[in-house]
Amino acid sequence: MSDPELALDSRQSEPPASPRTETRSVETEAGPDAVVSLLADARRIPEWAPAFADEIIGDAESGWRVTKDGRTFSLRVAVSPDAATVDYLREIAPGREGGAYLRAVPRPGGGSVVVMTVPLIPDVNPTDIALTLRDELTALARLLAHRS
Repeated sequence: MSDPELALDSRQSEPPASPRTETRSVETEAGPDAVVSLLADARRIPEWAPAFADEIIGDAESGWRVTKDGRTFSLRVAVSPDAATVDYLREIAPGREGGAYLRAVPRPGGGSVVVMTVPLIPDVNPTDIALTLRDELTALARLLAHRS
């Protein structure tokens, strides 16, 4: 998950709104269930999205704590196995959540297309975010290939 939300300073009361998002996808031989299973374990995020997290501790019941560059924040992981979706959400402003939204779409003949969408914040270069998403999804596909 790229770093757009991480770029928000926790002392900022309200980040400027942006209607823009960046979306990328990758194809994998792994089925949607395998994709969701890996994504639901937030401890695995640093393996494929090091720009977002150096370390993640906790669990689904007590909550997840992310550390990136010495800063720590809470992460909520919303998993819907039936819909094959996993959303990584954090507070981006008081009472407002945002984050990365991932979907595993079944491919005809097997496998999945994994789609990730993240909001863009002002003053972030969309090209940089697109490259980060590409790298993260490529790393995710490699992890999924090794699970098979």
